[in-house]
Formats: sequence, C-alpha cells, structure tokens
Amino acid sequence: TTMLFGLFVLSVGVFLDMGACTAGNELFSSQFCTQLEGFCMDLLSEVAKKVGFKYKVHLVKDGSYGRQDESGNWNGMIGEVVRGEADLAIAPLTLTAAREKVVAMTKPFMQTGVSILLRKDISEGAGFFDFLTPFTAETWVGILIAYLGTAACIFVATRLSPCEWSQPLSEQNTFSFLHSLWYTAGALTLQGAGPHPKALSGRIICCSWWLFTIVLLACYFSNLSSSKTSDSSHLMVKGFEDLANQDMIEYGCLAGSSTLAFFKNSNNPVYRRIYEHMERTKSFVTSMDEGVRRAKEGNFAFIGESVSLDLAVARHCELVRAHEVVGMRGYSIAAALGSPIIKNLSVAILQLSEAGELAYLRSKWWASSCISDKAKSLAVQPHSLRGMFLVLSLGLGLGALVAVLELTSKSRRSAAEQKKSCCTVLSEELSLRLRTSNANKVQENLEKDKEKA
Repeated sequence: TTMLFGLFVLSVGVFLDMGACTAGNELFSSQFCTQLEGFCMDLLSEVAKKVGFKYKVHLVKDGSYGRQDESGNWNGMIGEVVRGEADLAIAPLTLTAAREKVVAMTKPFMQTGVSILLRKDISEGAGFFDFLTPFTAETWVGILIAYLGTAACIFVATRLSPCEWSQPLSEQNTFSFLHSLWYTAGALTLQGAGPHPKALSGRIICCSWWLFTIVLLACYFSNLSSSKTSDSSHLMVKGFEDLANQDMIEYGCLAGSSTLAFFKNSNNPVYRRIYEHMERTKSFVTSMDEGVRRAKEGNFAFIGESVSLDLAVARHCELVRAHEVVGMRGYSIAAALGSPIIKNLSVAILQLSEAGELAYLRSKWWASSCISDKAKSLAVQPHSLRGMFLVLSLGLGLGALVAVLELTSKSRRSAAEQKKSCCTVLSEELSLRLRTSNANKVQENLEKDKEKA
C-alpha cells in the first residue's frame, strides 16, 4: 500500500503506521520505491550517492524503534541490526546511551527534543485583547481614521452651514470639535449623543456614519462569536509544568519510546510527576497516529519528539505544539558495531548538512498545508469593508459640498442686500466661521457692550 509522508513522522515511509525501515546492501526495487517516500527516503538516496552503495528496503517486522526487554534482548530496528537481519536502520531513531552500547550510530542528521502536542482550543488561553481579533490591525487603523475624519467633517460642516449656525456674531456654535468627537463616538456605540445636526449637510454626514457603524458592528459581533468555540476549556498549557499542575487534560506518550525513558530516568520533580501520572493512568499510545488522533479529538496532550509533532502540526491545522522543548537529542542512522560504513555515513551526513541539503529536505517535508492561522483567517481584512469605507467617504464629501453650497447661497443673498460682490461676502463669512478666536472675541465684545448698556 502506498503511504504518503504526511501520515508519518520522519521515516522511510510507513513509520507512524507502526512500520520502520531498515536498509541492506542490495539493489532497491523500482516498484517498492514508488510505495515509500519521505525525509528518510530522500536522505537514504543522498547518502547512498555520496558513500557509493546500493540498497533495498524492508519494513521492520514488529514495528518498533527498538527497546531492551528484561532479558537483555532488543526488539524493533535495533534488534534487527544487532541480529544481523539488516545492515542499516534509517528512521527517526533517537541517539541514546543504551542504543550506542549495542549498535554504532552516525552523527545526528536532525536535532529534536521532547514537547507537547495539543488541540489549539485547549492550548491557548483567552488573552487580554482577544476582543480585537475580529478585525486585523489594518482594519482597526482604518476605523480610527474614519472616526476622526467623520468628526472633523461634522465640525466643519456645522460651522459652514448657515442652517446650522446662522448668526456667528451672536450665537454660539454647539458643535465644537470635542462635541463632534463625542457625537461620532455615541453613534459608533449605538448610544446617540445630542444635539443632532439640523442642516441637510450635517444630516447627510451623520446618516453615512450611522450606516457605516451598523455594518461595522454587524461584522464585528459576527466574527467575534464565530472565533469562540463552545467546547473550549480555555486552559493555558505552555509547557510541562503547566501540564503537570492540571488534571483536566489527560496526557501520554508512545509506549516503550525514548521519550518515556527520558521521563522515567529524570530526576526533575516535574518530569517525575508526569511519568508517575502516565504510569498510574496507563495513558500510553501504541503509535504516533494514535497520539495525533487523540490530540485532535481533544482533552488529550500527546508528548513526543518535537520534530514529529511539528510534522503533525503542519498536516493538521487544528493542532499546535507547545513552545517548550526539553531533552534535546539527535536522530541517527544505526549500523552494527564495528561496521566499516558508519564513518563514511557520518561524513556524508555532515557534508549534506554543510551544503544545506538537510535544511532543504526539512523544508520540503515539513511544509505546512494550513493556509493561515485560525485567528487571522477569521479576522476581517480591510478590503472586506472597502465598500463601506467608500460609501462613508462619498457621504462625507457630499455633506461637505452641501455645506459649502448652503453657505454660498446665503452669501449670494447677503451680497444682493449689501450690494457687495458674492466673493467678498463669502470670504468674510468663511473668515468669521472658521477663525474661532476671532468669533470668540466678537462674542465677548458683544457681551461687554450688553453689560455696559
């Protein structure tokens, strides 16, 4: 059966389906070659070219990496190499002291460590600013600009329009810039703030802003509710100490793996607690596939090799790996003790590393199939609201134009009465209405004249 690399960790083909790969010194059949693919298959091909050997591949019979039983015998890939059933074992095979005693192992071709795999909705707690996630940062900046621009347009329109402020010398303009900001904020929160504009120009601007805010709030609440999952426990798990200090999420690792041995042999009290919990609850899994499946189902944290977990995250977008990585070690190729080829294999691995080939293979097989992060995919992009921004801009422009026309109409009437040119009267009106300091001085002089009278 053809196995794609996306279904397993790092091996020659079907490792996570409890298969491992061992290579001998004979020709690799082209028919079988089409059935196995992955990082280790590419690595084996490159190493074979450099060292100069031919090979054929078979899967390890018991589907294990290799561990020692009570009688001292080894199973899995290590056992086959020890018994001479295979010349090489190529897989995500961790370099450990116990294995180094019974087989020869090359320089590590990849560094890894122990980490935690969880589903996103139980690994990420609620942040202080999660209420901002429905919109992107660019959208929030656009909303702020629209808010300030609308307030400025209301302020200018209510000062220019004679229908709103008919007597600048004797009346006080109720729409100061601070009041315009307050009025616009009230409309944005659907609370309202009086007084409302009386002129047609001011009403056009306000109607445009009201329409904009209705659509904006509808998009905001829709995306805010869809970004929250109903079954989320909102438990923050950032590392092993968080995992050990909680009892809501079950956790376990691969039975008989080097990961289990790491926790079993550790003197760290946190790691000892994790091991004792797994041993007490028997929360071990029999394969990597099972661990990934249980993590996807939720309420289970799978502890394993960080490299393997990264591949699972790249293939399953609902999963995430914790940032903490402990117990750094390397993956190596195993051969029989005293094998003359082990030195050449180590040199070939170092050459591939120095040439950047190993980094290329890593990027090739660990490329994520997830289009984007969940929060980013849910966030409303600026182009999604560009229609409403356009409508608002047209409304603001139309309102400002109507305010100028209203003032021009009044200036023409005043010019006819005073027998002055329309441009002169219009210039005087603009100077009086837009220069707040002068208008205030005129207002103060009028009040002093009234007191003297």
